[in-house]
Amino acid sequence: MSDKRIPLVTMQRQITVGQRDYQGRTTNYRALGLTGIRISEIGFGCGTIGGLMIRGSPPDRVRAVARASDLGINYFDTAPMYGNGQSETNLGSALRETKSHAYIGTKVFLSESETDGAKKAIVGSLKSSLRRLRRNHVDIFYLHNPIARQRDLSTGTLSVEDVLGSVAETFGELKREGLTRFAGFTAVGETEALHEVIGSRKFDVAQMVLNLLNPSAGHSVSRRFYAQDYRGLIDKAVVAGMGVVAIRVLAGGALSQTEMRHPIATSSVEPMGSGSTYEEDVLRSKAFEFLVREGHAKNLPEAAIRFAMSKKEVSTILVGYSDIGQLEESVSSASMGPLAPKTLERLKTVWKEFGGDSH
Repeated sequence: MSDKRIPLVTMQRQITVGQRDYQGRTTNYRALGLTGIRISEIGFGCGTIGGLMIRGSPPDRVRAVARASDLGINYFDTAPMYGNGQSETNLGSALRETKSHAYIGTKVFLSESETDGAKKAIVGSLKSSLRRLRRNHVDIFYLHNPIARQRDLSTGTLSVEDVLGSVAETFGELKREGLTRFAGFTAVGETEALHEVIGSRKFDVAQMVLNLLNPSAGHSVSRRFYAQDYRGLIDKAVVAGMGVVAIRVLAGGALSQTEMRHPIATSSVEPMGSGSTYEEDVLRSKAFEFLVREGHAKNLPEAAIRFAMSKKEVSTILVGYSDIGQLEESVSSASMGPLAPKTLERLKTVWKEFGGDSH
């Protein structure tokens, strides 16, 4: 996949994204795998961690969506689990009010009681999402459950057999019916299982954890690495022609180096693929202070965003917001471009201290 960065136009030039011309934007675009979509390299996460699309006031939500569109963001990511459908409802209303062009991704999580009747549950979930979003289709429909070799309904974990069987078949039917353009999944669970699902080439897009605390989806780490080793999952996806959405690029906020939460952000965050607690992740983030001290980035959140961008195979970086200021800061950080190659080499020393030499 090409990593060619397409600068958004000045007021004198135009490029077309989807069905709308964008002028004067500051975002850049990358290919979303083989979908034919060019997606903003920073996206708008509508989840519970930032909370803006769930707990923000209606005027703030509308202003944020309008501002995101002004800045060139064309991908919004939501799910029924975010606020029990509130995120989808509020996003649909804000997009309608601002008349913003957007690619939308939403998800389905199969509960323990729904697993055996997966097809009905999946179809029902998507149709309910479409009603809340007030759309006749979404661009990407993701499976939200963890994936492992063996099913574990107590944790919502599906087996590889589940995913490549009834789930993939139903997603294929939904694509043919035009209810979703592309099929995806959230790559959480057992590493071997995730590689197997990607190798099946039955999905178009995958969301993957990638951050300074756990770079293993895109960079080699030691077998003694302290956290889950995703073993180059991003490269595997690219070989399969899949688009890659990088998630948890700020480690749920831990890479801001503070345990304080924004008033509308979720009060606590469960780490994903990193430490056992949020507090542990905050403490470990101090290992990256040299990036700011030596002038590689203005602050650690900027460094974290630019680090995720440095993996050229990543299609878009998903960031959750609590206010417009965070949105503008994230776009400003992304506009600085990827970290320099020499800086990336320095990071290997830090990862070594996290559990052994990189290889």
